[in-house]
Amino acid sequence: MKLPELGTQLLNHVPPRLLSAAERYLKNIPLLRDRLDKETDSMLADLEHGLKPYRGKLPTYDSLPTQGLSHEDVLAKMEQMGAKEHERWKEGFVSGAVYHGDSEHIDFLNRVYALNSQSNPLHSDLFPSATKFEAEVIAMTANMLGATEANAGRAPEEHICGSVSSGGTESIMLAMKTYRDWAHATKGITRPEMVAPSSAHPAFDKAAHYFGIKRVRVPVGEDYRADVRATRKALTRNTIVVIGSAPSFPHGVIDPIEELSELARQRGIGFHTDACLGGFVLPWAKKLGYPVPAFDFRLRGVTSMSADTHKFGYAAKGTSVVLYRGTELRSHQYFTATEWPGGIYFSPTFAGSRPGALLAAAWASLVATGEQGYLDATRRILESADAIKRGIRELPELYVLGDPLFVIAFGSDTLDIYKVMERMGARGWNLNGLHKPPAVHLCVTLRHAQPGVVDRFLADLRAAVDHVRAHPEEKGTMAPVYGMAATVPFRGLLSDLLKKYMDLLYKV
Repeated sequence: MKLPELGTQLLNHVPPRLLSAAERYLKNIPLLRDRLDKETDSMLADLEHGLKPYRGKLPTYDSLPTQGLSHEDVLAKMEQMGAKEHERWKEGFVSGAVYHGDSEHIDFLNRVYALNSQSNPLHSDLFPSATKFEAEVIAMTANMLGATEANAGRAPEEHICGSVSSGGTESIMLAMKTYRDWAHATKGITRPEMVAPSSAHPAFDKAAHYFGIKRVRVPVGEDYRADVRATRKALTRNTIVVIGSAPSFPHGVIDPIEELSELARQRGIGFHTDACLGGFVLPWAKKLGYPVPAFDFRLRGVTSMSADTHKFGYAAKGTSVVLYRGTELRSHQYFTATEWPGGIYFSPTFAGSRPGALLAAAWASLVATGEQGYLDATRRILESADAIKRGIRELPELYVLGDPLFVIAFGSDTLDIYKVMERMGARGWNLNGLHKPPAVHLCVTLRHAQPGVVDRFLADLRAAVDHVRAHPEEKGTMAPVYGMAATVPFRGLLSDLLKKYMDLLYKV
């Protein structure tokens, strides 16, 4: 083992608090700080060309044009950019991102959007259609996720209910804010904690950061599912909610929702199933005979869920649904203002004004697709995923992490998996790099169910593996970045790099 590798491994065993203190000290050393700035600036300069491909090819506007452009000119510029960007996802070269992508479906949603482009549910008296669409999207999603069974014999105020948000992150943040306020009002908890597996989406970290909730991280087992025993040990008198994923974004496996939610129920606390990715796949996969464990409101301990209509619900970006067991819990999500001189004000989610056109598009997608449409789409996706898993397992250099359905993570014990990902990128594929452990994943969508896409993916993957095995000396351009992200013990350095990357995105 090389000395730098040994040092990194030793540092990874140092308590995070000590590492953070050491990092602050080292960053205050001028020579070291200058060296770090130089290296990160060089790395970002290499990335800038790829992030800003239209410089010099299309006009740049950093101030308003003196005379407005013609509608035809604006549309022509957009069509030029769109044509270039549509190529990769249309042909199925992208992991996730575009979940339907059929031109006829997109044209249909665009017509729906155009019909409702001025609609705003904030003005429910002017646009009652928007509230109709939202209420029905919530009801359809809830019934898909076990509401019929959960509501049976219950009073209306105990029925599954919810809201439509701008995406999975907002759904998750709304739920965590709701539990914080519920726990404060009903239990007097002022130092709230959420318990979530290490594989849970970063939106939970964001919620913890924004709302003053302590995020207690528990490990996953060898199967990459949340550790139930570790979760039990992590619960305290300040725990307000436990979290499980169905499936997790990194590894595509479903946490033991039944056991985790029962822990929460016995403690009288909340349990949130994050089904942002799987909410519109798993119910249909189960009907098709796939081994899908219980994960929704059919479990008594599940008190909230999130499911993204703009993923496998095939709606336009961005809408998601957050659901609750009963209106009393949901009421802690709402905001009201009664003392404002401008009148009585209220909003159910974080936004005030919201695009009613997106609510209409979500409604249109659900009613136009229907149960049979979702069953057919899910069948095609899972058959494609099965073929991809078989192909990966036939490559001796690679292995599939856990037992996923349609989000397939794979790693290697003999090759640098990030170099394999980079070679796939050179062949046009846009895959997601993971770490802890180092891996790559592909979220299978209807784009991959097109004829020939699975065969092309597996052929390109074989070629990428062969190339990396034959050329171990090649460093690549992005592989070192992913390698650093996976191994560097000073997480603040990585955070600084990500902030500079975001700054780069905002450069004109």
